[in-house]
Amino acid sequence: MKKALLQLHLAVFLAGFTAILGVLIKLNEGLLVWYRLLITVVTLFILLHLKKQLQKIALKDVLKFFGVGAIVAMHWVTFYGSVKYANASVALVCFSATGFFTSFLEPLILKKRFVFIEVGLGLLAIAGIYIIFDFHPQYKLGIAFGIISAVGSALFPIFNKEFVKRFTPQTVTLYELGGGLIALTLLVPFYLMQFPAAYYLPTHTDWLWLLVLAWFCTVLSFDLQLNALKKISAFTANLTYNLEPLYGIIMAFIFFKENETLNYQFYIGVGLILLAVVLQMGRVYFQAKRPLQRV
Repeated sequence: MKKALLQLHLAVFLAGFTAILGVLIKLNEGLLVWYRLLITVVTLFILLHLKKQLQKIALKDVLKFFGVGAIVAMHWVTFYGSVKYANASVALVCFSATGFFTSFLEPLILKKRFVFIEVGLGLLAIAGIYIIFDFHPQYKLGIAFGIISAVGSALFPIFNKEFVKRFTPQTVTLYELGGGLIALTLLVPFYLMQFPAAYYLPTHTDWLWLLVLAWFCTVLSFDLQLNALKKISAFTANLTYNLEPLYGIIMAFIFFKENETLNYQFYIGVGLILLAVVLQMGRVYFQAKRPLQRV
């Protein structure tokens, strides 16, 4: 159990580290994500082929995977756009709005009842983002990118609920990221017209950090999470992943001294977001304990 928890926290740490890499990699965000997808898809394909774990799927499912993959690509591009047009801390704060959008989108898409407590907690997080938005006007474009990223982050897990019932997580990841790679290959020329790149081929330093991003923060993080889920519940994993923005913000403060450029309103906003996360974690925890108390 201790090993599984260590693996899970390492996976969350690696996920939080992606924002730091977004600062270190100087490529335009569209190209950054394209290279990340390319390296990850090739690596996963080779690994699954060697392990004989490649699953054949029907064409209609391939198209569905590719659609979700396009959403994943959009989420990543806008997330790194938020990092580059604001900073890592602001991007991670905006990422916390995922819960708010999930509380609205999941009932609409899956035709479920609205959980008004979750909507209220989501609004609390949005209030925190608004405070940061209002007092840091220089980050408005980055915050807009971050909010779009949060919408994408809320959408693709909703669609994935159907897929994981019928396919292995490795298959879902490979086909979705493959779809994201194809979608971004078609769209990135138009994106670069609006947000031009200073250069197109990664430097030696960019290649180093891209490999870290693809191999460690994507493939290894994914593998650690899967191994951890063999010993711990999905509930514990989801709860732990709420720490991802916090880990990332702490690393941004350590590596880039971003705390020196942020005023006290940023911390008020972060405080509201953390309050929403803590209340939601407590709510889910006590709901999970209730059935055990009846036994």
